[in-house]
Amino acid sequence: MPRIAPLDPPYAPDIATALAKWMPPGAAHDPLVLFRILHRNPELASRMRVLGAGLLAHGRLPVRDREIVIDRTCARAGCEYEWGVHAAAFGETAGLDPEQIRATVSGDGAPWPPKERLLLSAVDELHDSARVSPRTWDALAEHYDEPQLLELLVLAGWYRAISQLINSLEIANEPWAPAFPT
Repeated sequence: MPRIAPLDPPYAPDIATALAKWMPPGAAHDPLVLFRILHRNPELASRMRVLGAGLLAHGRLPVRDREIVIDRTCARAGCEYEWGVHAAAFGETAGLDPEQIRATVSGDGAPWPPKERLLLSAVDELHDSARVSPRTWDALAEHYDEPQLLELLVLAGWYRAISQLINSLEIANEPWAPAFPT
């Protein structure tokens, strides 16, 4: 059981409406436990949704690059819950094969093109030092424009914050999401 219990149905009408906004249309499962916990503080949840949804649905980074950054950030932060949600919900649609999804946890084993290896390295640097080295920055700037570079930094920071939240709340994996590979 997480440190803060998620809301359970039936939800108050305003909470039901808010939770529906967090989930994709026609989702095959209930609102995520994370979302149901966040709605213990609806004002905070509504503010968080704006950034989270903006990064996922309106970002400038290619979807595949976005998911590599998210998966590696969550993996490095030890956040199996969010990694599993993204692996299940976005991995295949982003064009990541099972070997590549597993490699976002291990950091090796998959044949990554140079640009994607660069993304993994950038995430690792951010995780280890909260900065990107000049060499990595220059290499990223060969592939991404300034708006995309800013987004990449915010994306990694956002999912680091989400990972910290989930890990601190001790949220167990969603039943349909994979665990870290062993």
